Amino acid sequence: MRGPRLSRFALLTASALITAAASLPATAAEEVTLRLAHFLPGVALAQKEVLAPWCDTLTRESAGRIKCQFFPAMQLGGTPGQLADQARNGVADVVWTAPGYSPGRFPRTEALELPGVMPLGGTAQARMVWAFYEQNLREEYAGYKVLAMHGDGGMNIHTANKPVNSPDDLRGMKLRAPNRAISRTLAALGAMPVAMPPAQMTEAIAKGVVDGASAVWEVIVPTKLDEVTRFHMETPADQPALGATVLVVLMNKDKYAALPADLREILDRNSGAALSARFGTAWDGAIEAARTKVKAAGHAVTLLDGADYEQLRQRSATVERDWVEEVRAKGVDGAALLAAARALAGRNPAATAAR
Repeated sequence: MRGPRLSRFALLTASALITAAASLPATAAEEVTLRLAHFLPGVALAQKEVLAPWCDTLTRESAGRIKCQFFPAMQLGGTPGQLADQARNGVADVVWTAPGYSPGRFPRTEALELPGVMPLGGTAQARMVWAFYEQNLREEYAGYKVLAMHGDGGMNIHTANKPVNSPDDLRGMKLRAPNRAISRTLAALGAMPVAMPPAQMTEAIAKGVVDGASAVWEVIVPTKLDEVTRFHMETPADQPALGATVLVVLMNKDKYAALPADLREILDRNSGAALSARFGTAWDGAIEAARTKVKAAGHAVTLLDGADYEQLRQRSATVERDWVEEVRAKGVDGAALLAAARALAGRNPAATAAR
């Protein structure tokens, strides 16, 4: 008789233990490490001043359950143009990249990179770009969890041996271009665009492959562009940028969905408009710091103002018309997107990075 009684007791005890375990929070001890990849060195602004502090916030608010492991400078392999695929395929959990590095893949996003669309400045662009994403780009990024979207502050020209003091000075210059829209803009202005990511432009200028680069102030210091250029051309702070690069933080959708609900809430609370604003603030600080540094080093900084700026706008007008026709063939109403973008830009301050 003892055997059956012990057996029934053991079964009841085991059942009670299982029931108690099932009643405990399933996520109580679950930890997540996010593999975060991007195309710049680890000392660059994006990681040092934005993504690393953001990850620290996630770790603190989750009591150590969310951590990040960084893979800067394409340490997971591939090219910057493949970062979006790395996020979608799970090679990385999160990537920071430029959609324009994958030409033609994000056609609606290109509306923001056309000449005369975005305001200058990190904060102004971050507000505008995130609002534009929420209103017009969700379908384009349906394969991802979008954590942030922002701009690079606006196009400037940096050259090694010849200053750009007027629109005609651009004619025949070989200049690095960061995306397809700016390539077309430079061509319309009479320059010869050469597409390449930021990591390659300093060496290309040093070797004479190109005469200079279309690049924003923010990348000058981390890429050491200031060591190979002496002349810098920028446009009026109260006028739209002649071009820009959109940047985005993309997360693998399955990785996001697999997070416990409380960790998703922490991630959501610190992403979107909040993370985009972090980028904008950091970019404005870096823009002013880089400009101050090159001036202190004796570099020439030319503000292309008035009639010269208007001449550049007129010469680049064909870029917008050609783009509208091109995306129409893909079923995209480019004219409507441009109207929406300019309406958002009109509600933002021109630029927070004062000259």
